[in-house]
Amino acid sequence: MSFRVNFYQSAPGAIQAMMGLENYISKLADTPEGLPKSLLELVKMRVSQINNCAFCLDMHSKDARAMGETEQRLYLLNAWQESPIYTQQERAALEWCEVLTRLSQVSVTEDCFERVKRHFTDKQMTDLTLAINAINGWNRFCVGLGADVGSYQVGQFD
Repeated sequence: MSFRVNFYQSAPGAIQAMMGLENYISKLADTPEGLPKSLLELVKMRVSQINNCAFCLDMHSKDARAMGETEQRLYLLNAWQESPIYTQQERAALEWCEVLTRLSQVSVTEDCFERVKRHFTDKQMTDLTLAINAINGWNRFCVGLGADVGSYQVGQFD
Protein backbone atom coordinates (compact mmCIF):
# COMPACT_ATOMS: atom_id res chain seq x y z
CA MET A 1 0.00 0.00 0.00
CA SER A 2 1.35 3.45 -0.86
CA PHE A 3 0.68 6.64 1.12
CA ARG A 4 1.57 10.33 1.08
CA VAL A 5 2.60 9.67 4.68
CA ASN A 6 2.75 6.06 5.83
CA PHE A 7 0.80 6.56 9.04
CA TYR A 8 1.21 2.88 9.96
CA GLN A 9 4.99 3.35 10.16
CA SER A 10 5.25 6.98 11.24
CA ALA A 11 2.84 6.77 14.20
CA PRO A 12 2.21 3.13 15.17
CA GLY A 13 0.77 4.21 18.53
CA ALA A 14 -1.91 6.28 16.78
CA ILE A 15 -2.86 3.34 14.57
CA GLN A 16 -2.85 1.02 17.59
CA ALA A 17 -5.33 3.38 19.28
CA MET A 18 -7.53 3.42 16.16
CA MET A 19 -7.36 -0.37 15.96
CA GLY A 20 -8.43 -0.51 19.61
CA LEU A 21 -11.69 1.19 18.60
CA GLU A 22 -12.15 -1.28 15.74
CA ASN A 23 -11.43 -4.28 17.96
CA TYR A 24 -13.92 -3.12 20.58
CA ILE A 25 -16.65 -2.65 17.96
CA SER A 26 -15.97 -5.88 16.06
CA LYS A 27 -15.76 -8.01 19.23
CA LEU A 28 -19.34 -7.11 20.09
CA ALA A 29 -20.72 -7.30 16.55
CA ASP A 30 -23.47 -9.87 16.09
CA THR A 31 -23.73 -10.51 19.83
CA PRO A 32 -27.02 -9.89 21.70
CA GLU A 33 -25.74 -6.60 23.11
CA GLY A 34 -23.84 -5.57 19.98
CA LEU A 35 -24.70 -4.28 16.53
CA PRO A 36 -25.10 -6.40 13.38
CA LYS A 37 -21.92 -6.55 11.29
CA SER A 38 -23.97 -5.85 8.18
CA LEU A 39 -25.30 -2.62 9.73
CA LEU A 40 -21.78 -1.55 10.70
CA GLU A 41 -20.55 -2.07 7.13
CA LEU A 42 -23.43 0.03 5.77
CA VAL A 43 -22.54 2.79 8.23
CA LYS A 44 -18.86 2.63 7.24
CA MET A 45 -19.83 2.81 3.59
CA ARG A 46 -22.22 5.74 4.04
CA VAL A 47 -19.81 7.80 6.13
CA SER A 48 -17.06 7.11 3.59
CA GLN A 49 -19.39 8.26 0.78
CA ILE A 50 -20.05 11.53 2.60
CA ASN A 51 -16.31 12.03 3.22
CA ASN A 52 -15.28 11.01 -0.32
CA CYS A 53 -12.87 8.37 0.97
CA ALA A 54 -12.19 6.09 -1.99
CA PHE A 55 -9.87 3.78 -0.03
CA CYS A 56 -12.49 3.14 2.67
CA LEU A 57 -15.27 2.73 0.08
CA ASP A 58 -13.16 0.12 -1.70
CA MET A 59 -12.39 -1.66 1.58
CA HIS A 60 -15.89 -1.69 3.03
CA SER A 61 -17.63 -2.59 -0.22
CA LYS A 62 -15.31 -5.61 -0.49
CA ASP A 63 -15.88 -6.53 3.18
CA ALA A 64 -19.65 -6.10 2.86
CA ARG A 65 -19.80 -8.25 -0.28
CA ALA A 66 -17.66 -10.94 1.41
CA MET A 67 -20.21 -10.99 4.26
CA GLY A 68 -23.06 -11.51 1.80
CA GLU A 69 -24.30 -7.95 1.28
CA THR A 70 -26.00 -7.45 -2.08
CA GLU A 71 -24.66 -5.16 -4.74
CA GLN A 72 -28.12 -3.58 -5.02
CA ARG A 73 -28.07 -2.43 -1.39
CA LEU A 74 -24.56 -1.02 -1.85
CA TYR A 75 -25.55 0.78 -5.06
CA LEU A 76 -28.60 2.38 -3.43
CA LEU A 77 -26.86 3.38 -0.21
CA ASN A 78 -26.27 6.94 -1.40
CA ALA A 79 -30.05 7.29 -1.78
CA TRP A 80 -31.10 5.21 1.24
CA GLN A 81 -33.86 7.63 2.23
CA GLU A 82 -35.71 6.96 -1.04
CA SER A 83 -35.09 3.21 -1.08
CA PRO A 84 -37.36 0.73 0.72
CA ILE A 85 -34.73 -2.04 0.89
CA TYR A 86 -33.22 -1.05 4.25
CA THR A 87 -34.65 -2.11 7.61
CA GLN A 88 -35.94 0.46 10.08
CA GLN A 89 -32.88 -0.13 12.28
CA GLU A 90 -30.54 0.35 9.31
CA ARG A 91 -32.37 3.53 8.33
CA ALA A 92 -32.02 4.85 11.88
CA ALA A 93 -28.28 4.07 11.89
CA LEU A 94 -27.83 5.74 8.51
CA GLU A 95 -29.65 8.85 9.70
CA TRP A 96 -27.46 8.94 12.81
CA CYS A 97 -24.25 8.55 10.81
CA GLU A 98 -25.24 11.34 8.42
CA VAL A 99 -26.08 13.77 11.22
CA LEU A 100 -22.92 13.03 13.21
CA THR A 101 -20.69 13.14 10.13
CA ARG A 102 -22.16 16.52 9.10
CA LEU A 103 -22.13 18.20 12.53
CA SER A 104 -20.68 21.38 11.06
CA GLN A 105 -23.76 21.71 8.83
CA VAL A 106 -26.63 20.23 10.87
CA SER A 107 -27.67 19.85 14.49
CA VAL A 108 -28.62 16.74 16.41
CA THR A 109 -32.25 17.61 17.14
CA GLU A 110 -34.32 15.91 19.81
CA ASP A 111 -36.62 14.58 17.06
CA CYS A 112 -33.67 13.00 15.26
CA PHE A 113 -32.30 11.52 18.47
CA GLU A 114 -35.69 10.04 19.41
CA ARG A 115 -36.21 8.55 15.93
CA VAL A 116 -32.84 6.84 16.09
CA LYS A 117 -33.03 5.85 19.77
CA ARG A 118 -36.22 3.82 19.18
CA HIS A 119 -34.12 1.19 17.43
CA PHE A 120 -31.18 0.85 19.82
CA THR A 121 -30.37 0.29 23.47
CA ASP A 122 -28.25 2.88 25.28
CA LYS A 123 -25.19 0.64 24.82
CA GLN A 124 -25.91 0.18 21.13
CA MET A 125 -26.33 3.95 20.69
CA THR A 126 -22.98 4.46 22.36
CA ASP A 127 -21.31 1.76 20.25
CA LEU A 128 -22.90 3.08 17.05
CA THR A 129 -21.66 6.58 17.86
CA LEU A 130 -18.18 5.17 18.48
CA ALA A 131 -18.27 3.26 15.16
CA ILE A 132 -19.25 6.46 13.33
CA ASN A 133 -16.45 8.33 15.10
CA ALA A 134 -13.96 5.63 14.14
CA ILE A 135 -14.80 5.55 10.43
CA ASN A 136 -14.73 9.36 10.28
CA GLY A 137 -11.23 9.15 11.77
CA TRP A 138 -10.08 6.50 9.29
CA ASN A 139 -11.49 8.59 6.44
CA ARG A 140 -9.40 11.53 7.56
CA PHE A 141 -6.24 9.43 7.73
CA CYS A 142 -6.82 7.93 4.27
CA VAL A 143 -7.98 11.10 2.50
CA GLY A 144 -5.52 13.43 4.19
CA LEU A 145 -2.42 11.25 4.28
CA GLY A 146 -3.28 9.11 1.28
CA ALA A 147 -3.87 5.42 0.79
CA ASP A 148 -3.50 3.23 -2.28
CA VAL A 149 -7.08 2.90 -3.56
CA GLY A 150 -7.88 -0.57 -4.85
CA SER A 151 -5.09 -2.32 -2.99
CA TYR A 152 -7.21 -3.64 -0.11
CA GLN A 153 -7.81 -7.39 0.11
CA VAL A 154 -10.62 -8.80 2.29
CA GLY A 155 -9.24 -9.74 5.70
CA GLN A 156 -6.05 -7.72 5.23
CA PHE A 157 -6.36 -5.95 8.57
CA ASP A 158 -7.91 -8.78 10.62
